Amino acid sequence: MQMGFHHPLFLIAFGFIIILNIGNINVNGHPIEDLVENLPGQPKVGFRQYAGYVDVDEKAGRSLFYYFVEAEKDADKLPLTLWLNGGPGCSSIGGGAFTELGPFFPRGDGRGLRRNTKSWNKASNLLFIESPAGVGWSYSNKSSDYTCGDDPTAKDMLTFMLRWYEKFSELKSKPLFLTGESYAGHYIPQLANVILDYNKQSKDFKFNLKGVAIGNPLLRLDRDVPAVYEYYWSHGMISDELYLRIKEHCNFDDYEFPVPHNEPISCNQAIDEAYKVISDYINVYDVILDVCYPSIVQQELRLHKQVTKMSVGVDVCMTSERYFYFNLPEVQKALHANRTNLPYEWTMCSDVLNYSQSDGDTDMLPSLKNIIQHDVPLWIFSGDQDSVVPLIGSRTLVRELANDLNLKTTVAYGAWFHKGQVGGWQVEYGDKLTFATVRGAAHMVPYAQPSRALHLFSSFVHGRRLPNTTRFPIS
Repeated sequence: MQMGFHHPLFLIAFGFIIILNIGNINVNGHPIEDLVENLPGQPKVGFRQYAGYVDVDEKAGRSLFYYFVEAEKDADKLPLTLWLNGGPGCSSIGGGAFTELGPFFPRGDGRGLRRNTKSWNKASNLLFIESPAGVGWSYSNKSSDYTCGDDPTAKDMLTFMLRWYEKFSELKSKPLFLTGESYAGHYIPQLANVILDYNKQSKDFKFNLKGVAIGNPLLRLDRDVPAVYEYYWSHGMISDELYLRIKEHCNFDDYEFPVPHNEPISCNQAIDEAYKVISDYINVYDVILDVCYPSIVQQELRLHKQVTKMSVGVDVCMTSERYFYFNLPEVQKALHANRTNLPYEWTMCSDVLNYSQSDGDTDMLPSLKNIIQHDVPLWIFSGDQDSVVPLIGSRTLVRELANDLNLKTTVAYGAWFHKGQVGGWQVEYGDKLTFATVRGAAHMVPYAQPSRALHLFSSFVHGRRLPNTTRFPIS
């Protein structure tokens, strides 16, 4: 689960402007020391950005890095949305913020930024956090902290949020939405539940939690894993014979996340064969996109060449452009990042984190059930071109969750529309549980289908149903 003037009169005038701005920021309760004045190669914008650290354990020297961007317009009237990427151990700054739903994408030369015209900050203020420590620029002075799992990650995130609100005190009362993708199917429900527990115990401040939405989430292995091979087979990516071998030799009811997955040798050989056929030449996160070859791209970026490669309207080399951009010293300085001069480069997914593999075995449906029972709306959405956590498993799990909660179908499974075209398919149970697909989208839904993703997100945070009729007559 990236993204000068030296005349004395000018400097005096510029200093006066900054002083005025400091006054406004202090009045609004924003931390001036975290204000991002301008990122290298950034287009001019009318909203403010902040970035920096929140200490979650001073004794251990453990700090999480964040990036906060105000809504494009009416920031004071719009809610706050937290976004987490998955992994486990992948950066929400590089993923969500600068490749998917934030206001900027990296330019093709890796040295500047371009606007994301479908950024989710059109509908909400956005907060991105590199979590846990060891991911991106988040760190600990205690190396043993890099061995962790779901429980300490959720507790650190609760501490982060409480202390982040101390920096941004005027946002405490805003509606809060928790969102993410992939292994955030663990991160987000667990965070939601520690927040709900905190609210029960707190006699003072309470989080104004208004909704949870997770894209292509890992929720339960006995449904999510067999869905992968069914997806490969149904999309013509593996043969009948190989698919039948997998079905015959693999008991996915007992599947475990850590390798070798608690499966017989015959099963592991079959799934290894299936994956090898595909992974060498296909982007498994979006099976219709072409692939970008990083070894070639990195060399071209060093030579100041443009590396953009478009496929179905998407720059498939954006991940390499992001990696190059975030490792520029001037970018890190502008973001107030890497304050301890970490002995390794920024990477999208951590090379230093030792995250508990067995935590991936956890069944997340009880956590989701608790969220709904606390009257918090839950949306699960799936890009339909993702083979990593395919919609097949997620749709089944949402239906099983609805049955467990005795929720009636309130919107029958059918198409939803955007700009006169099918945006995807949806089903709604009761008034708190929705499953929706996004047509043509990847594992990273906003990356491949930005307009449809923004429409889905806007509907979610504003409490609207996705439209199930088109405005344009079909003759």
